[in-house]
Amino acid sequence: MTPVIVVGVDGSTESRAAARWAAAEAARRGLGLRLVHAWLWQPAALPMAQDRDEEARRADAVLHAAADEVAVRHPELGIVTEVVHDAPVPALLREAEEAELLALGTRGHGPVLGFLLGSYGQQVIGEAACPVVSVRAATADQPDGGPDAGPDGGPGEVVVGQYGYPEDSHDVLGFAFEAAAARGASVRAVRAWDLPSIYAYSPGSMWISDQDGGLVQYEQAALRRALEPWREKYPEVPVVEHVELGSAGQVLLSAAEGAASLLVVGRRTRRGPIGSRIGSAAHAVLHHARCPVAVVPQS
Repeated sequence: MTPVIVVGVDGSTESRAAARWAAAEAARRGLGLRLVHAWLWQPAALPMAQDRDEEARRADAVLHAAADEVAVRHPELGIVTEVVHDAPVPALLREAEEAELLALGTRGHGPVLGFLLGSYGQQVIGEAACPVVSVRAATADQPDGGPDAGPDGGPGEVVVGQYGYPEDSHDVLGFAFEAAAARGASVRAVRAWDLPSIYAYSPGSMWISDQDGGLVQYEQAALRRALEPWREKYPEVPVVEHVELGSAGQVLLSAAEGAASLLVVGRRTRRGPIGSRIGSAAHAVLHHARCPVAVVPQS
C-alpha cells in the first residue's frame, strides 16, 4: 500500500487550502493523497424536513470538488476520496493511525465539521499518531512557488523548534530535515531558552550568561549536538542555528516571520480534566504563525 497524506475536507476555504498544500507535499514526496469527509447522519430532534440521500450527495460533492481542484494542479497524483461515516474527531484519529501525515485547515465550516482549528482540531492535533499540519487559507497559495513557498516565491526556510536533550526532539528534527530536503530548502533550528529562576532577577545574570562556558554557550552546544546526526544524514540541507533568550512560542514566531514556508514543533500529549493539551509553544504557533505549522508527536 502506498503511504498517503490524509486531508480532512469539509468544503470550507480552509480545508481546500489544506488539500492544495497536501497535494503539493504528496507530489514532492512521492506519496498518495487521501481526502476524507467525516459525515454522521443524525436526525434532528425538532420536526423539520430532512433528506438523508441529499445530505449524502452533498458530502460526496464536497470531496469531488476538492479532488478535482488538486487533480488539475497535480494530474500525476494518486487521489482517493471517501466519506467516513463517523464524527470528525474519531474519524480523523483513526485515519492518522495509517497516514504519513494529516493536514487540516485552521477553521471549520458548519455545525458538524467545526473542528478546524477549534476545540476538535486541538484534540486531533494532541492525540494523532502521525504529524499534523495546520494550513491557513490566507497563506496556502503563493503566486510563484506553490502552496508553501516563501515570500519571494522560493522554497523558504523550514523553521523547527529544538528543545531539551537530542532524544527529546529527535522526531521533530527528523521531520524538519526531511521536509527541507524534499523542498530544496534550508533548516533554521531554533532553541529558545530562559534564565534559571535563581538568575532571573540577579543584576549579574546577563554577565553570567555571556561568559565562556556560560549559559549561552551551553545552549548553543546543546543545539549543535542535537543537529549532528541530521546534518550527517542530510548533508545537502543548509542549516542555520538560532539560539535566543525568550519563551519558545514567541521566539519561534519571530524566527518564522517573513522567510518560513513551514514551521515545525513537537508535542507530548498531556491529558487534563478537559481533554488533551498540546503545550504552550505549539498552541502559540498554531494560532499566530502565518505559514503552515506541523505538530510532530515526539516518542
